[in-house]
Amino acid sequence: MPFDRLIEKIESMNCPVVAGLDPKLDDLPEHLRAGVDSFESAGEALFEFNRQLIDALHDVVPAVKPQCAYYEQYGWQGVRALARTIDYAKSKGMFAIADGKRNDIGSTMEAYAAAFLGETGALGAAFDADALTVNGYLGTDGIKPLMDAIVKRDRGIFVLCKTSNESAGELQDRLIDGKPVYQVMGELCEAWGKDSIGKYGYSGVGAVVGATYPSQLIELRAALPHTFFLVPGYGAQGGSAEQAALAFDRSGRGAIVNSSRAIMYAWKKEGVDSRGFAEAARREAIRMRDEINAALSARG
Repeated sequence: MPFDRLIEKIESMNCPVVAGLDPKLDDLPEHLRAGVDSFESAGEALFEFNRQLIDALHDVVPAVKPQCAYYEQYGWQGVRALARTIDYAKSKGMFAIADGKRNDIGSTMEAYAAAFLGETGALGAAFDADALTVNGYLGTDGIKPLMDAIVKRDRGIFVLCKTSNESAGELQDRLIDGKPVYQVMGELCEAWGKDSIGKYGYSGVGAVVGATYPSQLIELRAALPHTFFLVPGYGAQGGSAEQAALAFDRSGRGAIVNSSRAIMYAWKKEGVDSRGFAEAARREAIRMRDEINAALSARG
């Protein structure tokens, strides 16, 4: 199962961190932005930024998570940079999560499944990510088309459950038969994943649960023993290492914590030359790794 592979990478590297690759052209180092005057050159700049980050991180961090929108805004050339980023990360042994938050029903969802997790007929794989973030709002009809990829192609999904953003509770905390929506969604994740449980006890259906809501994180970790968590909200959004540690089970498994801006743009925080951005990203990833591991050790 896909999250068996991810758990083994996390444990071999002692690093429960995923680096979000969400580059904006205006935030890239000046030497990479210089001369960018078209979507074509923008796509090349995005990929070069990611390539250097991956080179600096692949032996420290087990996974990357490119957010599709950051590439789509640069047209098909940006989407090509996304595909190249996933391919390059995997060539370096990293687990690649496409953060697309896709969902639909029927043949449309089958197309999304083929694009990100499967194969498009005889043409083969398009993006070939190891996992995809999805929106479960359409219910089982929107999840079924993904199950073949989970079982037959060893791919995973992360369903939005309790997200890290400030207004998440407007919908996710509403009650259905006395239960908040995020709890109902979590129960569905357990049900959807029941036939794809791997050797570490986690299914191929994971959930997105933010570090910014620690009480709900505790609640969901206890209620969803077979659901692997992707944890946003650490760092820039205000979630602490101690809060993120609540996503893990008592064996220290069951979750991976995302950081995007803090890793990508670490050189800005350090105040070093932007040509050293990749080395600064590596230092930040190691600092984050050590901070989360310390929080996990403190839990006992």
